[in-house]
This record gives sequence, C-alpha cells and structure tokens, in this order.
Amino acid sequence: MTTQAWIEKIFNAGTADQAELALELFHYQYSQNSLYRDYTDALKVKPAQVTQPEQIPFLPIRFFKTQPVITTQFEPALVFESSGTTGMINSRHLVKDAAIYEASFNKAFGQFYANPREWCIIGLLPAYLERQHSSLVYMVDRLIQQSVHPASGFYLYEYDRLAALLKELEAAGQKVWLIGVTFALLDFAEQYPQPLKHTVILETGGMKGRREELIRPAVHEKLQQAFGLSSVHAEYGMTELLSQAYSTGKGLFNCPPWMQVAVREEEDPLAVRFRGNKAVSGAINVIDLANLYSCAFIATDDAGRIYPDGSFEVLGRLDNSDLRGCSLLVV
Repeated sequence: MTTQAWIEKIFNAGTADQAELALELFHYQYSQNSLYRDYTDALKVKPAQVTQPEQIPFLPIRFFKTQPVITTQFEPALVFESSGTTGMINSRHLVKDAAIYEASFNKAFGQFYANPREWCIIGLLPAYLERQHSSLVYMVDRLIQQSVHPASGFYLYEYDRLAALLKELEAAGQKVWLIGVTFALLDFAEQYPQPLKHTVILETGGMKGRREELIRPAVHEKLQQAFGLSSVHAEYGMTELLSQAYSTGKGLFNCPPWMQVAVREEEDPLAVRFRGNKAVSGAINVIDLANLYSCAFIATDDAGRIYPDGSFEVLGRLDNSDLRGCSLLVV
C-alpha cells in the first residue's frame, strides 16, 4: 500500500465506501503495526471475524505517550507532540509522510471553507508558537502560505496590531479566517471588542492555565458578544490524528468523509456505537483513515454525544484522564 494510492483512495471515495476502507486499513495495520497487533490479540479479537467497523479494536490514546505507534518501520518526516502541561508526559505522533497530513487538512478546509486563497488567514496561537512540534501550527502555517493575502500570518500578543488590521480588513469587505487558542481570543475580545461582519472566528480550545476554565458555550457567548457574531466556529483535532472535524456553530461538529466518530461505553470499551435513530452519549472513538502509518482507530479520553445526522458534540474529559493543553471541562 503506497502513500499516494491511499491518498487517492480515501480522499476520493464516497461516504458509502468508508466502512470498506476502514476494514481494509484494520487488516493492514494489524499485520504491520506490532503494538496494535499485540493490543488486538490481548483483547482476543480475531481479525478474520471483524466484518463491521464497530468490531474493530480502538487503541487507547494514552499509548502515544509511552511508545511509538507506527505501522511499518520508517524514519519520520515529522514528529508532532502534544502541548500538555508542566510535568505531564506528552503524546508523540510519528508521521511518515507529510503529504497525507497536508492532503487531509487541505481537503477538509476546502469542504468547510472553500479555497484558502479567498481568505486572509490569521493565527492567534501564542502558546503553540512558543513550542516546537505542533501539528496545529504546521497546518495553519501551510494554509497561510496558500492564502497569499499579504496580511495573512501569525500574531503573538500583538493585540493592538491585530485589532487595527481587522478594522481595515472589515472596511475592505475581506473574508478573514481567524483561528485562535481560547485564552488569547478571550484576552483579545476583552481588550479590543469590535463588530466583525466578514470574519470567521474559530477557537481551538486551550486555557493553558492562563485563565479560569470555561465550558465551550460560555466561551462562545463571550466572543459573540464582543464581536457581534451570530456564531463561533471550533475545531476538533489532536496530535494523535491527522484529520480534523469542524463546528460552524452551536458546538456541533461534522467530520470530513474519511473521518468518523463513534462512542463507546465506559464500562465496556468494546461496545461501540456509531449514529443511531437517537442521540447516543459515551466516550469518543475516532476512525481517521489518514492515520495510515500510525493507528487509524483511536479511543480518546473525551466524552461526547453523537446525533442521528452524524454530527457530534464534545462534552469534556473523562474522569481520571489527563487534562490536555487544549481541554475543556466536562459540562
């Protein structure tokens, strides 16, 4: 299975083909990823009997903290590392080929926001810029390069400069995609409120110990009031994944076709459910077909709820799980 062949498969396949692709990738990773094979065998799951995505074992996300999660042997082109907090062990995602990640976030951006060239793209990500190996910074940097707008770029704590720029861009009717870590967006909103009619604000989560933790609805309400917005967008992504889901309002996320979210029962982690005829809550599992060379089947430490139309919301962190740098408290 070559990188390019897999890129062609997953990003051009229809939604109906995703289950078949997930099963194909499960068998490939079982044979080529010793850690995932050992975990699957420990659960006494027989690959030949796995015929539905619900039967695929999901690897607990904490394995990324303690050992390499790799499919095939390779020297990584990129190493992404989670932010965490002081004293924590950070997750590490070894990426064999940057082309898969770039194809994933470019395709997803195109699905939710069209062409980056239509936007002035601004990253308000001070905490992420102050460390290395951030997958988020890598993504935003590449989108900034594609936007070609002269004002696109990263801003640290230059809130006065950013406020002046947004005023200028608003006057020109320029579409702006402003992605920011939560504490920085709230600081900016308090110091420089202004009406924004042509700007999408997308928060990535993250207080980093800088402010009191707030649930997502409270964060969005503050930002909506400060900037006169009807909605605030959000991203659901993490170091261990090469794909992102996006919310365009009300905290409801949607996945691109090659990414799927399910929920598992906390008491029975093998009891996995995708969408049904009513909302289903539990711990979030993710199938990310872009994770060709790590593990595509991840049992996260997030709690969530999936709706019949396939959208989902994140309710917070599971009890006894490490708080990530981009975490929100449980509702």
